[in-house]
Amino acid sequence: MTFSFTHLTSALALAAGLAVAPMMANAAESEGIVVYNAQHEALTQAWADGFTKETGIKVTIRNGGDMQFANQIVQEGAASPADVYLTENSPGMALVDANKLFAPVNADTLAQVPETFKAADGNWVGVAARSTVFAYDKTKLKEADLPKSLLDLADAKWKGRWGASPAGADFQAIVSAFLELKGEDATRAWLKAMKQNASPYKGNSVAMKAVNAGEVEGAVIYHYYWFGDQAKTGENSKNVALHYFKNQDPGAFVSISGGGVLASSQHQKEAQAFLKWITGKGGQAVLRDGNSFEYAVGNGEASNPKLVPLADLQAPKVEPSKLNSKKVTDLMTEAGLI
Repeated sequence: MTFSFTHLTSALALAAGLAVAPMMANAAESEGIVVYNAQHEALTQAWADGFTKETGIKVTIRNGGDMQFANQIVQEGAASPADVYLTENSPGMALVDANKLFAPVNADTLAQVPETFKAADGNWVGVAARSTVFAYDKTKLKEADLPKSLLDLADAKWKGRWGASPAGADFQAIVSAFLELKGEDATRAWLKAMKQNASPYKGNSVAMKAVNAGEVEGAVIYHYYWFGDQAKTGENSKNVALHYFKNQDPGAFVSISGGGVLASSQHQKEAQAFLKWITGKGGQAVLRDGNSFEYAVGNGEASNPKLVPLADLQAPKVEPSKLNSKKVTDLMTEAGLI
């Protein structure tokens, strides 16, 4: 069988095309980043859209949970396809950092955020924050009836009167802060009392709805669930008000949503740029002007004006990189809460 020059040229072109195709795909891929996102989907999408509009860099978002992604990143190690990891709470960041899987955050990004809202080692940075609150039924409880401290909810008089979402990353972050502030023995005792006193719900919004419906008189949640519902119809929060514990109480804990660049990322420059944008004026303005109702954490950046100012929350000082998710889940499992 003989080949004409035309056949030979076509064959070479086809072979070349097969060789070039993956190269072109890799080139296209290098223009964007993959984000493992455990933050609220709408918020991260708004960040991604703003970043892409300004830089032209594509952002592919994969959504999941804080600890789901943290454990996945640890398993994937250097083979992780993710470039950036975003969380709702910081224990997931601490786990990835403890396994030395983050690249250091660029100094100009770290400079945009106060020391309170970033890891001491500079390997991840806060991108937003949320406050612990006691959401209560204002038709049943007066201010004088409210617990003065989160620890008060362990008292027998609160049996059957409050709720929480113990299986959620949000509540486990609150317990992580409790553990750091009060120690293991006090945490174990409080969780044992919680098992006796509290009603479990699946999610903060469900717990708030239970308060609104009169199932329980109060619930430990994060603040933005109430603000988000109020900004819509208010039907799940019309009977609910928020109590801020303040006074550096464990119940005044402010949880940090974190962001970090994976050391294994093949797109370090783009990933670092994304983190810088989120913590800068553009990303923090999304928090101020949007409907996530999470706190802005950038230096001098304003939060949504409807929120109680961060400075007024009197939150306890907690080193975010010390929050121990593994110990918390062990203690909560021991108490029969998860």
